[in-house]
Amino acid sequence: MNQNTLYIDLNSCFATIEQQARPMLRGRPVAITNRITPNTCIIAASYEAKALGVKVGMRRMEAQAICPHLIFAETEPSKYIFVHEKFKSIMADYSADTVMKSIDEGVINLADAPANIRHRPRAEIGQEIKYRLRTEIGDYMRCNVGISSNRFLAKLAAELHKPDGLDEITPQNQRDIFATLKLQDLPGINTRMEARLNAVGIFTPLQFLDADENTLVKMVCRSIDGSKWYKRLRGIEVDDLNFDIKSIGRQYVLESSRLSRSEIEARILHLAEDAGYRLRSKQLYARGIYLWSCDYNDLPHHTSTVLKDAIHSDQDIQRVARELYARLPDSARIIGITLYKLQRQQSAQISLFQDEIEHQNQICATEDRINYRFGARKIHSADTLGTTQVKTKIPFGSVRYLDHAIN
Repeated sequence: MNQNTLYIDLNSCFATIEQQARPMLRGRPVAITNRITPNTCIIAASYEAKALGVKVGMRRMEAQAICPHLIFAETEPSKYIFVHEKFKSIMADYSADTVMKSIDEGVINLADAPANIRHRPRAEIGQEIKYRLRTEIGDYMRCNVGISSNRFLAKLAAELHKPDGLDEITPQNQRDIFATLKLQDLPGINTRMEARLNAVGIFTPLQFLDADENTLVKMVCRSIDGSKWYKRLRGIEVDDLNFDIKSIGRQYVLESSRLSRSEIEARILHLAEDAGYRLRSKQLYARGIYLWSCDYNDLPHHTSTVLKDAIHSDQDIQRVARELYARLPDSARIIGITLYKLQRQQSAQISLFQDEIEHQNQICATEDRINYRFGARKIHSADTLGTTQVKTKIPFGSVRYLDHAIN
């Protein structure tokens, strides 16, 4: 099979970007958090911190107990978006068929690249991308490059030798590589999937590779997913699919247990504004709004509503969020809002209040253009004053909101 897929993964992206921007952090254990508070969670860690046992998802106090000299840095989204754009630009120089899987991971398909690129050795292209990251973004930037015939095997190759590795999985070396791995080393294999494989006598990646398609379809996955796994393991591309957005949401860990109900409500309205902006950036409307919280005993509380007519203005989303919050208890450690039942049109029927709806939509469109041009929250609801702690989150698993298509 043709080795046309390159999977590029920036190493410890957020932490490395901070070390690139601040040389005094280089070679030192660094943890990135959305804000510096005792209960905040680590969203990224440098390789120096990982080597000492610091993991993503740890609370700050837990990480400090493991590594007392751990350095904490607060997220600066503008830096990460700048690197993401440069990274994306570099990748696009090799093929028009380039997909960003996350802010720090991308896939290049060389099948339809220009002939002068398509005929070059794949490892040479990978090394050139590494060089360009160091020279065009910063000398501390590193990445892993995986090369194979489909996204699954290319991603696996990119994970073999971190940091700064370059590996290729071919039909000739695949069995040797699989012999060194465990099932959960394969992308997409979690504890539950491993248990299903074990139940039919599959305990290693090699046994997985040797399993017949019928076993994977009827006994392991009990669906067409088994056929996809059979093809995926053999280098056939089955993952180049685009899915519609099903929901849009934001959540926030409250910075204090002493916030009043009105202060919590202000933060909910802030999240509602963020979710509304993301909704409009995709030219979508929402009929469903789901509001939830989790208290300090980790007990979840939630409520939702489905509207007759879809909405997307901040005023409407915040109005519904207020109504829903009235049903939730005062105590909260985490709050969140999700917009669902998304659709392209507001309503099939013209409303009696169509003029008012259009007026709200025009106001939102103007606000969005200003915020897109001059920076987030240059214009925002007065009800969200004093909520600067609720910072914009940078997504790991999706880049669908990094390029806001507000016209």
